Amino acid sequence: MQTLTADKYTFLAELAKAYRDLHLPSIKQKSDWNPRLGVDALCFQHHGDEYLVGALITPCELWLVVVPGHSLLTEHLADTLTLSLPSGAYQLSLERLPDGYELYKRAILRDLGELENMQEAARLAQQMMARLMQPADEPNA
Repeated sequence: MQTLTADKYTFLAELAKAYRDLHLPSIKQKSDWNPRLGVDALCFQHHGDEYLVGALITPCELWLVVVPGHSLLTEHLADTLTLSLPSGAYQLSLERLPDGYELYKRAILRDLGELENMQEAARLAQQMMARLMQPADEPNA
C-alpha cells in the first residue's frame, strides 16, 4: 500500500475543514448531533491511480468518502460513482464543496451519539475501513 504524502494529508485536512464550514450549522440543528465530535478525514488510502478512499467523521455520521485524484479534477465528474472494494460495490453521490473541493460520499453509520470523543470516532473509522477492504466472503479478523 502506497503511503500518503504530507501534501495529501494537508489536502484532506483542508477538505474536512471545507466540509465542516459548509455543514456544521445544519449539523448542529439535528437531533442526533454529538457535540463531543468534530469533522475529520481519516484512514485514507490510494485506490488505484485515480482515487483516495477513506472515512469522513462528523458529529452525526460516518461517511465512506472517495476523493478524485488531481488528474480527474480537470474532467467533469459524474453525479454518482460506483466504487468497487473487496467487500462489494458501493454507490456514492458527488458533493461539491466551497473552494473547488469535490468528493463522493455514502453514509455508513448515521447515529454516533454513543461516542465519547474523536479517538473513539477514529477507531470506528479504522474498523469501518478494515471491513470495507476485506473480501465479503472472509470472516472478520
